[in-house]
Amino acid sequence: MAAHAPSPHGDPGLQPERTALAWGRTMLALVTASAFFLRWLPVYGLPILMLPAISGGAALAIYLTQRRRYRARSRGLAGESIEADLPAVLWTAFAGVALGCLGIVVVLVS
Repeated sequence: MAAHAPSPHGDPGLQPERTALAWGRTMLALVTASAFFLRWLPVYGLPILMLPAISGGAALAIYLTQRRRYRARSRGLAGESIEADLPAVLWTAFAGVALGCLGIVVVLVS
């Protein structure tokens, strides 16, 4: 049985792990949404490609920043000072609103 490296804060399963799982689920939801948007391509044409570009870009951004975010939360937990990653949350919310608005515009204009 392989031994696992201890987490930086000494107690696996705490807030940084749950947060990493939540970001992973968000990333998966965005990739799934991209697949649904691609299914609309024959119906709505090329303008629909804006939607998978945005959702795929947001998923890629989450993937690329996940390790940094986890380390920062683990250090914060170890130092008993965790700050919210407000920019990540705001950019993700902006991507969701942009997806909704662009989806409505593409459907209404086509």
